[in-house]
Amino acid sequence: MLSNLKRYSAVALSIIMLSAISFFSFAQLAQAEGNRDSVRAPGQSGNRSAHAVSRGSATQQRSFVDSRYQHNRSYPARGYSVRSLPRDHRGVTYGHSRYYSSHGVWYRYNRGRYVVVAPPFGLFVPFLPLAYTTIWMYGVPYYYANDTYYTQTPGGYVVAEPPQGEVSETPPGAEPQESEDIADSKMFIYPRNGQSEERQAKDRYECHKWAVEQTKYDPTKFPREIPADQIMNARADYQRAMATCLDGRGYTAK
Repeated sequence: MLSNLKRYSAVALSIIMLSAISFFSFAQLAQAEGNRDSVRAPGQSGNRSAHAVSRGSATQQRSFVDSRYQHNRSYPARGYSVRSLPRDHRGVTYGHSRYYSSHGVWYRYNRGRYVVVAPPFGLFVPFLPLAYTTIWMYGVPYYYANDTYYTQTPGGYVVAEPPQGEVSETPPGAEPQESEDIADSKMFIYPRNGQSEERQAKDRYECHKWAVEQTKYDPTKFPREIPADQIMNARADYQRAMATCLDGRGYTAK
């Protein structure tokens, strides 16, 4: 009887000790969870604020309004990237690189994304952005959009350096309709031999270099060496030289 009592007492004591240990462990766990929650709540709030700030900063840097020459249009900021190109994009080859344009925004592929970039000077394009502003420098028209200047060249346009000096939104001494006629005068180049796009880009660039050597006029740079009253003549000579070179390489100029 006494031995049974001792046995029951030992079992009861063990149960009490186990209960106490479990209760203490549960209390510690609850306290830890409470402490974790009290730490996580401010941390989560801070992360959301930081994320919001980060997103807010990205939003501020994601686009800008180009108000130069009263252009007043919004564009993605350079350095901003997207996973896929707009559906209406058009591609242009320059050297060994490929550039893509959509509504005056230029992209270049980099590590799985398309990054908004500035097009390089000397990039030949057969098109202008849908929205652009025409400005004039010594009678030469420049087409402006998204901090990029284009000037006319046989078969299309070329990205040019910003004109240095005072510019005008109408040509000196020209009526508005005359200004439009001058701006719209274009020379189109057609490949007669089915030249590929890469070949056309190579031929344009090589003919451009040859025409610059022959005329000392480079439409991608402001002609500081040429007097203002001779710029239009030099420009016309350059275009004729370009057309002649391209004709010799199997293109028709109209």
